[in-house]
Amino acid sequence: MAFHFKSLALAAATALALTGCMETTTTTTVVGAANKNVVIQNNTGRTIWRFYGSPVNVGSWEEDILGTNVLPSGRSVNINFSDGRRICNFDMKAEFQDGSSIVKNNINVCRVSTVSFP
Repeated sequence: MAFHFKSLALAAATALALTGCMETTTTTTVVGAANKNVVIQNNTGRTIWRFYGSPVNVGSWEEDILGTNVLPSGRSVNINFSDGRRICNFDMKAEFQDGSSIVKNNINVCRVSTVSFP
C-alpha cells in the first residue's frame, strides 16, 4: 500500500523537475525532483497506530500519514514524501496505541530507500 502527500499544480512540479539537488549550509538537503519514496519497516514488535513525517524545518508534526490504517509489526509501507517542498530531510515519528512513540530525526529521504523502526 502506498501513501502520498497532496500534489501541487503541474506548473510547480515542472519547475521542480528542472532544478537539481544541492546541499544547504545546514544539515538540510534541498532538492528538486528527487525520488522521495521510502519504505517504512515496522520491526518494533507492536502495531504502529500513527506515523508522522515532517520536514526538519517545521516545528510540529503534520498529518498522520497512515490515516485510518495501521502498520502491524513485521510489515512495511511505502511512503512518498514528495509534497512539493524542496527539502529532503524529514523527522519521523511512529506512535503506538498507548501513546508512546519512537522518533527518528533528520532522515534524508532523497538518499535512503528504507527506514526501520526501531
